[in-house]
Amino acid sequence: MTNTNTNTNTNTNTDAGGGDRLALAVLTQYRMGTTQQLHRVLAPGVRIEQTRRRLAKLRAEGLVDRVTLPQAGRLRAWFPTEYGVRVALEWPELRERRAPRLVSDPVAARLRAGHTLAVTETALAFLEDARRRGETCLPLDWLPEVHHQIGNGESVIPDALLYYRSSDAMLRAFVEVDRATMGPERLAAKLTAYARLHRYIPGPTLGRRPHINLQSTEEVWRQRYPRFPRVLFVLDGTGPTGIENRVRALHALAGDPAVSTFLRHVPALATPLTDLLEHGPAAPIWRPVQSPDPDRQVDWMHSHHP
Repeated sequence: MTNTNTNTNTNTNTDAGGGDRLALAVLTQYRMGTTQQLHRVLAPGVRIEQTRRRLAKLRAEGLVDRVTLPQAGRLRAWFPTEYGVRVALEWPELRERRAPRLVSDPVAARLRAGHTLAVTETALAFLEDARRRGETCLPLDWLPEVHHQIGNGESVIPDALLYYRSSDAMLRAFVEVDRATMGPERLAAKLTAYARLHRYIPGPTLGRRPHINLQSTEEVWRQRYPRFPRVLFVLDGTGPTGIENRVRALHALAGDPAVSTFLRHVPALATPLTDLLEHGPAAPIWRPVQSPDPDRQVDWMHSHHP
């Protein structure tokens, strides 16, 4: 009798430890999430009280902290502490990830909460859609702020890199969540940056033997991806007119020769966050930037052909 109880407790503790680890890994990778968001990512099949207890435990251990957002009905937004990040980045699944910025300051966390929580909500749209469709998009398949060098000390840093396995293909996407904090032209200029990344070949590097320069002949993105990820713009923070202005700005820049060449190879699509949350990403809610018809709508998995 004693042995049976011991085994049951051991299994429960093991499951709890795995759940704690995933919770900290997700918070470290996603940067921030509300209690409800984290529950939907981690354990949608159980009562939310279990997620609340898990987060409270991690907080008591100094691994995560929270900030209250009074302008949002006193929501609690959770984020990893500096100690929590150090612990999580030692794990194999996160070892190559960069440490999140501003993780130990509740004031800084509160000020960046709007955008970060919108990015997390966008992640949930893909995670939950994959679950409904029986496809594969796991919590750690959403990687925020992956740096890509494009020379001259500059980088392309999408809000997130998405890995998604559909029934017949492995898909990757750079996701940009725009909350109308910059003008339409600045948003559209991100297409120029992605076009630069698509064609960027590193300059000469010093070889092992003196006076020999080795020049790469391959675009640097090919070291990471078998195919350049598609680019998804998720638009929020403005009404229908503002959304339309942003979509039109993206279409206008598609006429630039460098961007046009890029768009012949890579799908780039835009949709309002409200449509994404209401209909799901697999619905035909995305407007292809490279399409001659700015009102055309497709699903996000469509081919790059206009």
